[in-house]
Amino acid sequence: MKITFYAHASFRLEADGLSVVTDPYTPGPKPGSGFDPIDEPADLVIMSSSMDDFHSDPSHVRGSPTVVDALELPPEGTEVKGVTIRPFPAMESLSFDFQGEFGRHPDANALYLFTLGGLRVLHLGDTGNPIPPEHLDALHGNVDVMFALAGAHATIAYDDLDAAIGEIGPRVIVPMHYYNPRGWLQIEPVESFLSRYPDDTITRVGGPEMEITPETLPDRRHIYVFEQSR
Repeated sequence: MKITFYAHASFRLEADGLSVVTDPYTPGPKPGSGFDPIDEPADLVIMSSSMDDFHSDPSHVRGSPTVVDALELPPEGTEVKGVTIRPFPAMESLSFDFQGEFGRHPDANALYLFTLGGLRVLHLGDTGNPIPPEHLDALHGNVDVMFALAGAHATIAYDDLDAAIGEIGPRVIVPMHYYNPRGWLQIEPVESFLSRYPDDTITRVGGPEMEITPETLPDRRHIYVFEQSR
């Protein structure tokens, strides 16, 4: 599977003759995200929310992708274009008045697990609170690659993220959703997250993409830091 980091929580994954884009942001200057358009085709777009401009704008994904809102999927999951996707409804940060400020309920969000290229991939969506025990139990031992929220503010706190990583047990962690000067969100830089882990468990990819297969999974948990491409 080839993984490309676009920006924020948006990745491109390619395997099995399919291309999947996660959580596309609204491009352009504020009130957009500040990031450049994706401007590449995809077969499938998966969104953790349908109402968050930083996670739910597929308009700049080219082609005619099938667009899936994870919150609209049945709890047991479903198959779309040969990709099995299972949602885990989550709460965004309850420290914000999402109803008043953004006009949406604070639980309008989901983690989602899907399999591509023989790898089980978990995207943490935009959750801002501890992951519920029932989700941790279901995910334990069932995740190879985790896209982890690493910016703290308005998303899951580091202590809670560390606990979730320990309970779920992914072999690969890819940080996302952290501060970048191209964007305008005042969230933590990736270094704040990385400082919590030993240096020998961290690899800076040196670019926006890498390939990983079931055969090349590390023997123990490892963090791969991508460079943003948009």
